[in-house]
Amino acid sequence: MESNTSIAPNHLEKNTITVELIKELWSKTYNTEGRPDWSHILPYYDAGINFRDTVQEIHGIESFTAMTERLSARSKDLKMNIVNIMMADNIVFMEWEMTLSFKKYPSSIMYGSSRLTINEKGKIAEQRDYYDLWGDIFDNIPRFGKMYRKFMIKKFG
Repeated sequence: MESNTSIAPNHLEKNTITVELIKELWSKTYNTEGRPDWSHILPYYDAGINFRDTVQEIHGIESFTAMTERLSARSKDLKMNIVNIMMADNIVFMEWEMTLSFKKYPSSIMYGSSRLTINEKGKIAEQRDYYDLWGDIFDNIPRFGKMYRKFMIKKFG
């Protein structure tokens, strides 16, 4: 854990969030033994962070921190593979595969992407996550996943 805390001040002083730093931080957040841990990454978020995903919209670092703690408490294990990542000016896009394992359910792979907006202070001011929560989870439920996909194709495909 000490190596995680020593990373933050050096990069924050230089206001340099890079693709390499994001890969390093996200891999330490999710690919640890056991539950995910965001403590080393939170200093990179602005106090006024705006976060939005399929489930929720959150404003402020206190609410964002509480959300990460809730996810950690619910997760038996969580891993993230960053498939592609790019940065242009102050915008970062990453494509990812997240393997979730909750306490009573089988592991599920979720496929998604995130857009990070870096402010003038070099902190993450906005994060927007895009993914199909129910489809990716339902795909891992025997028989039900196929029924769900057939329904979606029939109604929306």
